[in-house]
Amino acid sequence: MIKPTETNTLYFSSLLSSKEEFKSFFEALSRTLNSLKIPFHLLPYTRDIWARDYMPIQIGIDDFLEYRYDPDYLLSTAKQDRGSKTYTGLVCDALGLRTRKTDLILDGGNVVNSSKCVILTDKVVIENKHWYSKKQVIDKLHEDFRAEKVILVPWDKSEPYGHIDGVLRFINEETVLINDCYKDDLNLIQLLRKNGLKTEFLQFTVKKPHRDNWAYINFLQTQDIILMPTLGIDEDEKAFDQLGHFFPTYLKNNRIVPLRSEDIIKHGGALNCVSWTVDEF
Repeated sequence: MIKPTETNTLYFSSLLSSKEEFKSFFEALSRTLNSLKIPFHLLPYTRDIWARDYMPIQIGIDDFLEYRYDPDYLLSTAKQDRGSKTYTGLVCDALGLRTRKTDLILDGGNVVNSSKCVILTDKVVIENKHWYSKKQVIDKLHEDFRAEKVILVPWDKSEPYGHIDGVLRFINEETVLINDCYKDDLNLIQLLRKNGLKTEFLQFTVKKPHRDNWAYINFLQTQDIILMPTLGIDEDEKAFDQLGHFFPTYLKNNRIVPLRSEDIIKHGGALNCVSWTVDEF
């Protein structure tokens, strides 16, 4: 599988530039990327800003996995706070991108991977229960992602979308970085370690943790940059220092870059959520 550290091309929904509520954020994002000479592109025909959720997952250079983007939060009127459904096929056709299709229901925010391992919350089992058993879902994930290892962790129901990219990220092939709010989740930690992964933790020792400090783990990562969401609070500096410790090569090259992101965080996602990163040559 293509790892974030192997990606070199950035895409965002065109809605970030056209919707008034996101224009200030998009201008800051554009300035930051332009100052670093990192090009980016806008995706057409998108109907919400969360490009990670509906765009295909890159498995190999010319292998893009397109899944059924029918998550429950778009099917229930009560949960339609993340916008209307984007039809992935329309976007890919406009890009001239060929995809390989799977009939599994999932979304990209529920996929974190290294080159050989993919981690998801077990919401993928719940959303596919009418068609596949848990074992069949796991077998299909192995096949579709061409992954040696598939790890399903329990869905934290306090996070309504069932995404994994607010829980943990890979530091390297052997180690994952876990968000502060899960540092005492022994079931999660033991499951990861049972599957041969080492664990590190993003932690904040402040008197009153900010309710949105979960967003730091949802950074945007390519081979050239870690773009870290910030909130203008004490935890910003602590998060920056820790990411620098865990990703020293990025820090050494001045490529861990903070970006104020409240305008998107208040809608339930951060910088990994709004980006689609691929390896293009």
